[in-house]
Amino acid sequence: MSSVEEFRAEIRGWLAANLTGAFAGLRGRGGPGREHEVFAERLEWERHMAAAGWTCVGWPEEYGGRGATIEQQVAFHEEYALADAPARVNHIAEQLLGPTLIAFGTPEQRARFLPPIVAAEELWCQGYSEPDAGSDLANVRTRAVREGDDWVVTGQKIWTSLAHEAQWCFVVARTEPGSQRHKGLSYLLVPLDVPGVEIRPITQLTGTSEFNEVFFDGARTRVEHIVGAPGDGWRVAMATLGFERGVSTLGQQVGFRRELETLVETAKRNGAADDPLIRDRLARAWTGLETIRCNALRMLDGVAAGAPGPEASIGKIFWATWHRELGELAMDVCGAGGMLASGEPYDLDDWQRLFLFSRSDTIYAGSNEIQRNIIAERVLGLPKEARP
Repeated sequence: MSSVEEFRAEIRGWLAANLTGAFAGLRGRGGPGREHEVFAERLEWERHMAAAGWTCVGWPEEYGGRGATIEQQVAFHEEYALADAPARVNHIAEQLLGPTLIAFGTPEQRARFLPPIVAAEELWCQGYSEPDAGSDLANVRTRAVREGDDWVVTGQKIWTSLAHEAQWCFVVARTEPGSQRHKGLSYLLVPLDVPGVEIRPITQLTGTSEFNEVFFDGARTRVEHIVGAPGDGWRVAMATLGFERGVSTLGQQVGFRRELETLVETAKRNGAADDPLIRDRLARAWTGLETIRCNALRMLDGVAAGAPGPEASIGKIFWATWHRELGELAMDVCGAGGMLASGEPYDLDDWQRLFLFSRSDTIYAGSNEIQRNIIAERVLGLPKEARP
């Protein structure tokens, strides 16, 4: 196993050599609010990475990964962000489902589903939230009934990111009639190209449709496509959420730093930096970003132990609130001109897109309100919130 410095140099050199030619134009493409950009080309890039062994680097070698240490994974994500490489298209499978299957899946499930993830041949989405069960995941009403060799799934999921591009969805469904809250749930792997599945894109503030409604009307999946035991889906689903807040957040912060540095240059160029209040807010943004990084590094101990603990909720609140406030600051730096689209029908610039999309940062991946409850109850040991 190479050292962290050697690993960092290896990925840096590979990115410099390969983000050229047909892939050179992909730098900086995709990302929050821009997931629709050159998707086919980014998928081709992902498969190019896979052929060179640069997908799923943190997975054990026996499952197609590189067995990279936590420090090496951090180096990978940081170098990827520093190279301004395009946003990944299969991060949901690589960062969420794959580790879940490695931890909880059967040998047959790992053999069937992990190789296509490594090769970027099958794309996945996450079927958690519902119209009446957004951050309150235990309130899901989507149900699944076993019929012979199949699970028959009926219900609705919402805010399902990239479902319109995915072939599979991991779905939390209620499989025990009459069960309530976190009991009686199961974690199912459901194909999206079967009868009974309808995907409807949702138009967002940015004018794009990164997420979707997904309707299941008697959709079928094989009985062996359940991860963990029937009724044990809550435990598996919580583990997936833990993996979601893993080492990739360090790379995310490189992107945040680039946005802040660009905003500072914009403020200097258009004179906004002459305003002492703007200068103060820019300085506070820099301080906040340093705080986010320190907390993320502290959280790596939990990642090394298998998955981040409830302390990861602190990091989620930090970065989500910071990024939303950066979008607001960007609009103030741009001034009145920031209220005007640059073209028809709805041509947004980068700052306008940042402002609009970052409104969702404090909602998706666990809303700020829910994260505060987790911190209060699971970290500080305070009494649980009263529920009817």
